[in-house]
Amino acid sequence: MKRSRFSLAAVSVAAAASLALAACSGPSVAVDSGASSGSSAAPAGGPDFSGVTPAKKITFWSSNPGSSGDVTQEIIDAFTAKTGIEVDLVPAASYEEVAQKFQAAQAGGGLPDVLTLSDVWWFRYYLNDQIIPLGNALKAADVDTGDYLPVFYGDYTYDGEQWAVPFARSTPLFYYNKAQWAAAGLPDRGPKTWQEFAEWAPKLAAANGGKPAFEWPDIAGYAGWVAQDLLWGWGGSWSAKDSFDITADSAKSVEALQFLQDSIYQGKWAAQAATDAGADLAAGGTSATIASSGSFAGIQKTLDSAGNPFELGAAPLPGGPAASDGVSPTGGTGVAIPKGVPVENQLAAAEFIAFLTNPENTVKFSAATGYIPVDSSADTAALRAQKPIIGVAIDQAQHTRSQDWARVFLPGGDQAMNAAIQSIATQKVPVKDAMADLRHELEQIYTTQVEPNLK
Repeated sequence: MKRSRFSLAAVSVAAAASLALAACSGPSVAVDSGASSGSSAAPAGGPDFSGVTPAKKITFWSSNPGSSGDVTQEIIDAFTAKTGIEVDLVPAASYEEVAQKFQAAQAGGGLPDVLTLSDVWWFRYYLNDQIIPLGNALKAADVDTGDYLPVFYGDYTYDGEQWAVPFARSTPLFYYNKAQWAAAGLPDRGPKTWQEFAEWAPKLAAANGGKPAFEWPDIAGYAGWVAQDLLWGWGGSWSAKDSFDITADSAKSVEALQFLQDSIYQGKWAAQAATDAGADLAAGGTSATIASSGSFAGIQKTLDSAGNPFELGAAPLPGGPAASDGVSPTGGTGVAIPKGVPVENQLAAAEFIAFLTNPENTVKFSAATGYIPVDSSADTAALRAQKPIIGVAIDQAQHTRSQDWARVFLPGGDQAMNAAIQSIATQKVPVKDAMADLRHELEQIYTTQVEPNLK
């Protein structure tokens, strides 16, 4: 079930030494002058665990995505009770904070034994030779890797090796206010296409006192991530599938993002959120938005604390002219094992990863957060019955697509996309001009920071 997302050549030793990958809202991550690329330095399958006894205590660095600290600690306590291995959970505020701490630990010491890493981080850790291939570790921990959902597991495969395991994985969902839907006389479902929603929007605005029927996510809400559904729905993309061929200014991409701009300035039924679109939805400031499936628990908690003024609905992402059923990008975070910690700790970390992501615990984690169970053999019947919105995310996972390389593998690519969307949505910059500028910026990033480092 291992499958490579990449057709790139291996990274050369000398070039990798000079590679500096800027973070998406995080620190620069540079390869040490003495390091080689992950593929050339690591043995096939990673360290040999023959005869190794797992350590009795390990450290786990996590941003606790989706306010998952409590449920993660419950899983840790159960793991310790079963194995006798203690796990010290060290929380961080964000993916970026984990990355900052991990980079600092490369020089200062105190590496964790296992850590979370978002989809835009794992590849630079690989380039920096900072994480181990997991093949042998997962075998030693008796993990059936064939049970992981292929699209999520495959997101961390490169050059025949597995570099992380899916953990808190998500897709964007279309969230809506069911009370306003009813007041507008709409069917209790999400729109099948963006064109259908444009037809519904005036009725929703009228039902909500003229407030926007929809809010596009703000920059902090990963606008470039969410926009991939819109681009793919029109047959466009940030970059061509499985390549660095930048297509942000293609006719279809421009047409897709013109729809976004027109929804604000011509149709006047949408706006871009200033901060948190999910919070605006919960407060009644808009009728609908798109946010991560992992945002479900937070939105619902806000509603509950306000006396649950309306029932929250969720649906798959709308489609477009080229993909009427909609296409959702993968998202979220995985877990990896650092290089440079004792092999005993690495084995204990692998056993913890196996327990953390097993069928029972992936469902437990999902129920508490809204993230999608990553094990295909997990029994989700009770979860679906108790929390139908999570069932929507589980079903949509069957129609997900790995993200465009320009977003997740070009240093700063996501930030550039967010800024371009911001200019289109709030400054009314002509879409064609904004996308031409974005293409130039992304190509500059590729030719100066990526291409010279590839064989």
